[in-house]
Amino acid sequence: MKSILITGGSKGIGLGIAEVLLNQGMKVAITGRNKSTVDQAVAHLKDKGHSEVLGIQSDVRNLQDEEKAVQEVVDTFGSLDVLIANAGVGHFAPIDELTSEQWNSVIDINLTGVFNSTKAAIPSLKKSEGYIITIASLAGTNFFARGAAYNASKFGLVGFTQAIMLDLRPFNVKVSTIMPGSVATYFNNNEPGPKDDWKIQPEDIGELVNDLLKMNPRTLPSKVEVRPTRPDLKNK
Repeated sequence: MKSILITGGSKGIGLGIAEVLLNQGMKVAITGRNKSTVDQAVAHLKDKGHSEVLGIQSDVRNLQDEEKAVQEVVDTFGSLDVLIANAGVGHFAPIDELTSEQWNSVIDINLTGVFNSTKAAIPSLKKSEGYIITIASLAGTNFFARGAAYNASKFGLVGFTQAIMLDLRPFNVKVSTIMPGSVATYFNNNEPGPKDDWKIQPEDIGELVNDLLKMNPRTLPSKVEVRPTRPDLKNK
């Protein structure tokens, strides 16, 4: 039974992944900056009958927070087998209007935060010969107007993930990045609803993560792009 740590796991993609993996009988810890939001997510998962779930307040921008989160997972579940670096944020504005605070927030969470989570988890993952999965974006290869900060963070995250994949292969630690397109979440102040039925659903990313974890150890899908089957034709 694998033990999983999901950053940014209290809502959206992270929560969708948590639900799928718990349904597969795995032990899952979710983290988030806001304790009440994490507690609500844990209560939601336990209401669905999942007992092997742990909520941890942790800020990916703080390496010590991430080290404590990893230690709590190991203390509770006995090991750490999989890190899913999912925490992310987006601020979108033309470069002449983008503030330094917005830039720093996106880079600190989407890129440096993944470095911190990964750095904290590596010793445990070397022991378990585990897996790191980062949640990037199609914005990691496709640039767009108003996306300077977000594009920079996701282009950087894709490059970071591919580089550490090479670093960690000798230790039998697998590394993949998932690059979703439009997902039905609360990201960027969206309110998910029927209008988002055409989008990827959070549980779809969970199923993809589960498929990666079941892949024969000799094979590594190191970069996975995923997008809605059809675009939002109603709003074209």
